[in-house]
Amino acid sequence: MQISKWIISAAGAAVLVLAAGSLAQAQEKLKIGTEGAYPPFNTITADGKVEGFDIDIANALCAQMKVECEIVTQDWDGIIPALQAKKFDAIIASMSITEERKKQVAFTNKYYTTPLALVAPKDSDLTSTEPAALAGKTVGAQASTTQADYAQNAYGKAGAEAKLYPTQEEAITDLQNGRLDAVISDKFVLMDWLKKASEGCCKLVGDVKGTETQAGIAVRLEDTALRDKLNTAIDAIVADGTYKKIQAKYFDFDIY
Repeated sequence: MQISKWIISAAGAAVLVLAAGSLAQAQEKLKIGTEGAYPPFNTITADGKVEGFDIDIANALCAQMKVECEIVTQDWDGIIPALQAKKFDAIIASMSITEERKKQVAFTNKYYTTPLALVAPKDSDLTSTEPAALAGKTVGAQASTTQADYAQNAYGKAGAEAKLYPTQEEAITDLQNGRLDAVISDKFVLMDWLKKASEGCCKLVGDVKGTETQAGIAVRLEDTALRDKLNTAIDAIVADGTYKKIQAKYFDFDIY
């Protein structure tokens, strides 16, 4: 009887060890959701690789936290529902921290700050980003973003037509093809695009006053422990110079 009890106890202990091991393995991988259509922050290359500033930051944070990073792409419109459905653990996709989004997700501290800006065809008569200057014009923006809100509210109320797109790239394509008078977006995204755009295509009209926002990492509302770990990791990569090295790959100015 003593032997059989020992066997049962040993078997039970083995199950506990296996369970603990499985839990440890689960904690060693962090699934990160991103869009993959917002260069230079996140984009999918021709060979299917996801890269960009957001991805480099994600990998640096995972390294700091000593966990494996798995990057998952998701259309922007469904990215918060996918997080809530546990398709991934966190969103690192240049998501602006807003009061409305705080009702759905918990945000870390910022990992960069950006204003919105406006671009237009190079021969456009636009010289101002003020709402009155856009009266009677068509302004493109990516749907479900802070720029979409501004296009619909500020520009729409001033007499402009706001045209929304599933991705930033589609809005830019319509601008290039003459179907829009302007596009409003994250200034750094537009600056990166202008560097690569066909010569003579478009111009930066300017920053949109009062629109500076902070980008944060989103986690599920109940995942406060993960949010706190990410905040600690953000502070660490800023302090040890890792953040500056990543930033220098994409920008020749400070975005933090």
